[in-house]
Amino acid sequence: MSTSETQSTISPLLNTYSRLPVAFVRGQGSWLFDAAGKAYLDALSGIAVCGLGHAHPAITQAIQQQASTLLHTSNIYHIPAQERLAKELTGISGLSQCFFSNSGAEANEAAIKLARLYGHAKGIDNPQIIVMERAFHGRTLATLSASGNRKIQAGFEPLVGGFVRAPFNDIESLQQIATNSPDVVSVWVETIQGEGGIRIADASYLRQLRQLCDQHGWLLMLDEIQSGNGRTGKYFAYQHHGIAPDIVTTAKGLGNGIPIAACLVNQRTANIIKPGQHGSTFGGNPFACEVAHQVIQTLFNSQLIDRAAALGASLLQEFKNRLQGADYIRDIRGHGLMIGIELHEPCQSLVSLALAKRLLINVTQDTIIRLLPPLIFSDSEADQLVNDLCQLIKVYHGDERSRPRASS
Repeated sequence: MSTSETQSTISPLLNTYSRLPVAFVRGQGSWLFDAAGKAYLDALSGIAVCGLGHAHPAITQAIQQQASTLLHTSNIYHIPAQERLAKELTGISGLSQCFFSNSGAEANEAAIKLARLYGHAKGIDNPQIIVMERAFHGRTLATLSASGNRKIQAGFEPLVGGFVRAPFNDIESLQQIATNSPDVVSVWVETIQGEGGIRIADASYLRQLRQLCDQHGWLLMLDEIQSGNGRTGKYFAYQHHGIAPDIVTTAKGLGNGIPIAACLVNQRTANIIKPGQHGSTFGGNPFACEVAHQVIQTLFNSQLIDRAAALGASLLQEFKNRLQGADYIRDIRGHGLMIGIELHEPCQSLVSLALAKRLLINVTQDTIIRLLPPLIFSDSEADQLVNDLCQLIKVYHGDERSRPRASS
């Protein structure tokens, strides 16, 4: 084989993904369509990105209008759409100011830098951030170092220092760290660990975290990259618990597919950063901010956040009714439209089996089926998801109850 023939068989894309054998050419609502016109029910929504589904008319109109007006200027100028979006997000969150970037990892990088600035302002030369086991904060060098997933860290050593690891949902471990680690400046936690398997922070744990941070002068930083933007039945998941964080990051569903992320801070934290200490070329451009504004308006005007709470509770109960008690099920948990079905054994092959049935799901942590359907999911689509997925799980485990009985 010639060199040119060999090169033609090699993908021009860097080998960073194990892709499923399908390509989608069109989306509509909760459905994606391949080139042959086959429809697939999307219960993953681009990993919590397309909360309004695909080709939502209000978002399409905002994209078209802004694309024909102005895409980008630069953050060396004022950007009215950015300032309006910041006012919306600070009003929703109860925080004071906002920095825009393009991805969750970038928003989290901003949070890390703010925490370090905060520590240095207090005279701490080596500020430490407490992070959690099973956490996922991104794939930049700093955010993967903060993550509690050895698979994404392997091969990228030396990792970035300045992080202290603790068990998730364990306030006693943090109290011990407080006693032994005088350089701690912040606790960083996902309100719901998405990549970690839909593991939900207890309300009492979050309230105790706030108290512990106040006691020791630490910042409470919440990663709501996946759980924000209405997915749990509040705009941010922490709003279920009546706490006030110092820093919140979000992305994914904020732009419904257009890249945009936000790092929101309270006034105490905002005052420590100065011009030139952080920035983003594309962050907060007029195009992305106008789309994100329309996403927020649609979420509230269509009461989709309340819908996420009600539909999520219904889906969770239906899965429990259909699956709980089966010896292959370890746990079924969720909050709003973040649902995890944990099996006792690895179940990655269920993703391909579901794809063959034209159902899009995800498996994380090897054993946990992760469901992140769009907030526009209809009742009939929810019924189809429960019926098809429960049938797949039962057949996968050879459950006799899933097989039709022979006629007498």
